Amino acid sequence: MSAPIHIFGHRNPDADAICSAIAYADFKNRTDEGDFRAARCGNSNVRIDAILDHFGVSLPTFIGEVTPRIREAMSRDLVTVGPENTCAEVLELIEAHDIQVVPVIRQGQKLEGVVSIFQLGGYFTPRLGRRAREMRRVDTSLRCIVDALKAEVLHLRDGDRVEELYVRVGAMDIRSFDRYTDQERIDPSRSAIVVGDRWDIQQRSLQLGVRLLVVSGGLDVSPEIVEHAREKGVSVIVSPYDSATTAWTIRAATQVGLVMSREYEEFGPEETVEQVRRKTSTMDPAVFMVTSDEGRLLGVFTRRDILRPSETKIILVDHNELSQAVPGADQVAVVEVVDHHRLGDLRTQDPILFINRPVGSTCTIVADLYRRSGLSPSPEIAGVMMGGLISDTLNLRSPTTTAIDVEIRDWLEELAGVTGDEVAEIIFSSGSVVGTRSPEEVIQLDRKVYEDGEVRFAVSQVEEIGFSEFWSRSEVLSEALEESREAEDLEFAALLVTDIKSQDSLLVVAGSQVIVDAITYPAVDEGEIFELRGVVSRKKQLLPFLTGILRGGRG
Repeated sequence: MSAPIHIFGHRNPDADAICSAIAYADFKNRTDEGDFRAARCGNSNVRIDAILDHFGVSLPTFIGEVTPRIREAMSRDLVTVGPENTCAEVLELIEAHDIQVVPVIRQGQKLEGVVSIFQLGGYFTPRLGRRAREMRRVDTSLRCIVDALKAEVLHLRDGDRVEELYVRVGAMDIRSFDRYTDQERIDPSRSAIVVGDRWDIQQRSLQLGVRLLVVSGGLDVSPEIVEHAREKGVSVIVSPYDSATTAWTIRAATQVGLVMSREYEEFGPEETVEQVRRKTSTMDPAVFMVTSDEGRLLGVFTRRDILRPSETKIILVDHNELSQAVPGADQVAVVEVVDHHRLGDLRTQDPILFINRPVGSTCTIVADLYRRSGLSPSPEIAGVMMGGLISDTLNLRSPTTTAIDVEIRDWLEELAGVTGDEVAEIIFSSGSVVGTRSPEEVIQLDRKVYEDGEVRFAVSQVEEIGFSEFWSRSEVLSEALEESREAEDLEFAALLVTDIKSQDSLLVVAGSQVIVDAITYPAVDEGEIFELRGVVSRKKQLLPFLTGILRGGRG
């Protein structure tokens, strides 16, 4: 099943952002394949809550960011071994799963080390200057040798004891065998002799008291040899392979814990893919480990895994600028945009559905999509869309209001069973935003950051019934505005406080004195607050005025 596609409004959502996300998720689930879910990346407010409570609709799930994390890129389908497993078993896993590295874990998934095809190659491949004796050494148990060879056991003594053994193939004349045995000076009790059906070599090995006699080629062993082996305490097994393969496989019975590397690169599951890309760019390993704080192995990943585009998909409503989008939006796939604002800086790798219409609210666009598709939203969804429309157009009195907004409002009234004026009363009588929130929250509630050339600035907006609450808190609001400007390194920050009854606004500006001096609206309170009669729209009235100043005009 594919992952859900979340639909986000902007970072500091207003009613239109939340309501359009809810409605568009419902519309997409009714008209398209997939799992579409409304989400939010910012806090709610009293007006959003009033709309949703009245129509019995839940607030969207909070998702603070969509930045790709290593937990999303790693593989959880782990192929692991324990330190007691053999190199032969590792080689089988490497071949069966077409992998290069196998993590070594103990009980509880605790990561102990890693063993790679390259390590095993170095262990089994002769190197110039390496003593022949060392090339034949194996540290393992007889039981591991039996398992690696899939051998038939004729007699086995202390099969589970891990010990140091030296492997030799008895392919020569008995006299040469004795001479080599004397020259090597290896204790017979540490020797593993591989031989075919040479009875003389078999008997001599038993006389010497070797630790293990391996008869290769699946050949029969005489009962006399087996009985003699029991008397001498020599273990005897029969390998199905030829002598050369048998000798090599015995070395492959070495336990992983003796050859694994304890040096590996590990990362936490919450580290971002972008951070890990930078860190691993100069690292050597082909495979990286993902571990918990307690050292448990959670997953593995390769460079290819973190270079793939993120599989996370999102839809943006009521905005189309990355500075306003959920953090991490620039690192995932934005597949659709539904908006009614100016075009921003959004770039996508593939073509997407981009709906941008000059209407009063995004809810107007979504409602019109229902209507054009011949669908009727439920009364609850219709009411939610009307709430977003009424809020964003100040009950159709904002200069952003269009004929289509009026038409859609009338259509939604019939479906929701409530009038626009009644919804407006629900919204705007829900309480003063300025009076019920901290100054910092007021600044952030409906805040948008813009870029014009090299200038970054922010404009926040709140709607009130009258300005009395604002004037009682104007000083602390100005201080909070300046603090936010400094924290975000903005040229200037502004707060537009709109009286929905008088259709006038007050503008508080913090930052650039050049901008403050260029504002032509009447100033009050020593020039930091301006009276904007007839101005209610940030998008259509205030923003063009501010960008005009930035571009050298005077409004």
